[in-house]
Amino acid sequence: MSDAHDDGQAPQHPRQAPRPPYASREAVHEQQVDGFGTVRILPLDARADAGVIHRWVSEERAVFWGMTGLTEEQVTEIYAHMATLDTHHAFLVVKDDEPVALFQTYEPSADRVSECYPVEPGDIGMHLLLAPAAPGAARPGWTSRLLTVLLSYVLLGLDRARVVVDPDVRNDKAIARFRRQGFTPGPVVTLPEVDLPDVYLPEKKAQLSFLTREAAFPAERSR
Repeated sequence: MSDAHDDGQAPQHPRQAPRPPYASREAVHEQQVDGFGTVRILPLDARADAGVIHRWVSEERAVFWGMTGLTEEQVTEIYAHMATLDTHHAFLVVKDDEPVALFQTYEPSADRVSECYPVEPGDIGMHLLLAPAAPGAARPGWTSRLLTVLLSYVLLGLDRARVVVDPDVRNDKAIARFRRQGFTPGPVVTLPEVDLPDVYLPEKKAQLSFLTREAAFPAERSR
């Protein structure tokens, strides 16, 4: 006879945490980086990802992103509208199954930046908002390795010739980050206000910077 107690109830198992909404989403780009991890670039789901995106854009550190003060529903509506466009795209960047960045690409010819510089064939624009680092977490070189993956997607994966970025001229951290990555500073410009039924963007003084595929991936020249 067994001395195990049987009270007629099913055994209790630890409750599994629900899978995040992006866990099974197909990536547009996936890359394993030695000593860093696996980075996946996923199409943003405006509603499913709204919680995490709203937290990021609401922080004071994200003031130059221009969404502080918006509700979660307003953020959802903005990205739901973007999903209807063929020229502007938003992505959730996940590293080792943890969301680490909001990444956007756009066609400069269909953006207000086209009024501020001569767009060339093969140009692509990008915006990047990094998730906050864990308190006290030092991660030297972390952003550079993540940026290298994103640039690999836009320059090699999408077969583009040059990336343009337009951080706010007051955003010293972003400007310095792009320079360390090899971007060449261009002119300081004033991006005009956009006031449309579905989109409002205030006027912005920006530091344009550019990075060519040859400069980012010189080894690709010989292929």
